[in-house]
Amino acid sequence: MTKAHAYLRVSGKGQVEGDGFIRQLKAIREYAAGHDTKIVNVYREEGVSGTKESADRPAWSELMTALHSNGVRTVVIERLDRLARDLMVQETIIADLRKHGFELVSVAEPDLMANDPTRILVRQMMGAVAQYEKSQIVLKLRGARMRKRAKEGRCEGRKPYGFYESETSALERLRTLRAEGLGFDRIAARLNEEGIPTRTGRPWYGVVVNRILTGKR
Repeated sequence: MTKAHAYLRVSGKGQVEGDGFIRQLKAIREYAAGHDTKIVNVYREEGVSGTKESADRPAWSELMTALHSNGVRTVVIERLDRLARDLMVQETIIADLRKHGFELVSVAEPDLMANDPTRILVRQMMGAVAQYEKSQIVLKLRGARMRKRAKEGRCEGRKPYGFYESETSALERLRTLRAEGLGFDRIAARLNEEGIPTRTGRPWYGVVVNRILTGKR
């Protein structure tokens, strides 16, 4: 039986709680069950772009450390674009694995690491397509943000505290206490004493009050 590590990746922080990891792991486990392979460890790259080099990926760095130390020499991915979407990043990672005698297996693309000219051409074409698709996604999202910004004035990131109607009275209380000369830590303590909830349900802290009142949050 072949022992292998599974590598999963989603590119956006908002995708971490989605079905991306579930789908990838299901495909990998089904592949393993049909190919006499045992998945020893699962490495999840959370919110890391497929254009980033391997050195900038925490989970991949842990995976490489494991490959070099525990005898497992195979990595299984769902498909090539989960390894990377950038063609050069793909080829760099594959070349590095090959150099150290490690094997990369893609559930969707058989013989991924074969070094014959045809396989290399197919792999690079697939990488180029993945890179193109990524650029199109980026352009579409950028266009959507620009249209929303033009319409509403703001669209990216966390909404500022006080944006929601339920936060209006709490924000006024913050401003009142600040106008009375209280420091940020004192304001946080007072809000906790009064039972005024934060957006997340956690206690108030001076640094949070500071960010809200200075417009940084």
